Amino acid sequence: MKDRIDELFRAFTLDGRLGAVSAAVCTSDGVIYEGAFGKRSPGGEPMTIDSTGLIASMTKSVTGAAAMHCVERGLLQLETPAGEVCPYLGEAQVFDGFDANGEPMFRAPARPVTLKDLLTHSSGFVYDLWNPNAARVYEKLGLPVGFVGSKRSLEVPLMFDPGSRWEYGIGIDWAGQMVEAVSGMTLGEYFAEHITGPLGMADTAFAPTQTMVEKSMTLLVRGEDGGLVDPGTPLQAQPPEFDQGGGGLFSSAADYSRFLRMMLRRGELGGRRILEEATVLEMASNQMGDLRVTALPSFNKALSEDAEFFPGDEKSWGLTFQINEVPGFTGRSKGTLMWAGLTNCYYWIDLGRDVAGVFVSQSLPVADPICLDAYFQVETFVYDALG
Repeated sequence: MKDRIDELFRAFTLDGRLGAVSAAVCTSDGVIYEGAFGKRSPGGEPMTIDSTGLIASMTKSVTGAAAMHCVERGLLQLETPAGEVCPYLGEAQVFDGFDANGEPMFRAPARPVTLKDLLTHSSGFVYDLWNPNAARVYEKLGLPVGFVGSKRSLEVPLMFDPGSRWEYGIGIDWAGQMVEAVSGMTLGEYFAEHITGPLGMADTAFAPTQTMVEKSMTLLVRGEDGGLVDPGTPLQAQPPEFDQGGGGLFSSAADYSRFLRMMLRRGELGGRRILEEATVLEMASNQMGDLRVTALPSFNKALSEDAEFFPGDEKSWGLTFQINEVPGFTGRSKGTLMWAGLTNCYYWIDLGRDVAGVFVSQSLPVADPICLDAYFQVETFVYDALG
């Protein structure tokens, strides 16, 4: 397995299909593969397994763990109105179409938003990147569009009634705000005390330490010729105003694999219990009933290709994870958890086969076919080796 993955990464980085990549594969007993290839920046230092980068929406699983830790402590409840914790969540109106003059219309939601809705992307909150109506509404209301990192960007309308369908969105940013409200801590502080700190994830933070900066990767973009180039500009023009539970963490493959091992071990790692076993199993089970995950057609090709992982396969959602309802073509089991980050970072957690893995790169747009090809080949090699 190691030779096949190393050869793959070496080929992809030597010919420029990938600029830099690191990956780790683990079981509940330990790490079974680590590798890093390419350079952190064009002409820069070689990649290492602890090279850091923005993991974007791979943050969501850590925020979900923090929210469920609060549920275990009785600080939050999954199915009570979330507006009791964060008032705006009880005030948000539902978009109800455009009037004859093109102005957005709104109405009260059919029922209140809950934490469970936020964690399963069934709250009504969306990303304008994959929803053109949302982008149009936000512009009409003078709300920020895109990943601007302002608190005002959270106070947007619902685009559908809570619980009525699945659509990827900012719900887990709001879950992070709920953790802050009930704990009296910033989300980063809560992670450090209850999740990342006990797991020994020293290179995982919303605000990178100097050590993390020194070994950070440059975010590249895929050019028209298929090559990767340094755009010379950051993804966010200004530092975020809050700890973005939906996508603000910087981390490394080495660190994130510790979180994955904790999940494989049903909530414990190195003698430190992060979550109860029953909580992990609840997070890993379908929490959306008959609703199903659907494709995400992109309306900003600079940031995202059309996105759907395992297209055509039935997929549900747990408490922050996509769940394969049938075995995947890579060899993953039915019930495998996964998600991704905007910067072409990907992970999976197969509790049934006791294996998980993480793939970290730093490039746009997400769902880049070249990055996905490399990632899925890695996963396939792992299952071939497991037999």
